[in-house]
Amino acid sequence: REKLIIAEAVKFFAEVGFEGQTRALAQRLGVTQPLLYRYFPDKEALIERVYREVFLGGWDTDWNRALTDRSRPLVDRVEEFYLNYTKANFSYERVRLFMFAGLKDESIATRYMAHVREHLFLPLCGEMRAEAGVAADTPLSPLEIELVAGLHGAISYVGLRRWVYKTQTPEDMDAVIIQLVRSYLAGIPDAFRAFAKTAAR
Repeated sequence: REKLIIAEAVKFFAEVGFEGQTRALAQRLGVTQPLLYRYFPDKEALIERVYREVFLGGWDTDWNRALTDRSRPLVDRVEEFYLNYTKANFSYERVRLFMFAGLKDESIATRYMAHVREHLFLPLCGEMRAEAGVAADTPLSPLEIELVAGLHGAISYVGLRRWVYKTQTPEDMDAVIIQLVRSYLAGIPDAFRAFAKTAAR
């Protein structure tokens, strides 16, 4: 029953946001609110479980190993990462929960973005530096991190347009992701080299 509660909670909060009441969730499940609290002592505990299920459950540590495998071209690695990432995370429930977390639950958004920074932005910046021939012995600058975050944001925006704004998006999402990655990677190495020159002055 706990798994059923989590599955319905994911759908429920994706529809109404994290301000949704547990009483309404219990009604959807066809159970009493006290029964719900037998599994989760309070609403915060339920939201925490949803966070782990959706936000952390949509991340595979194997992606990081593949992303930093320099025996393969960088563009291939980044394309593979984002194709896997979007397949795991681009759904009505997950995209809307990401949005609601940013709007209504700062703690979830902050924790998730810290996870993304550690497991994606920083490693990818290192790979970008290697691709650009920039030394890795200096701390990453906010500008470098922002460039990588821009790529992630561009790809995430495709999901927002489809499931939040309800605008028309291409059926072939893989083709969109691949072209976004290639467009960004065509210019990012030059930008990293420019940042390195500026920092050296």
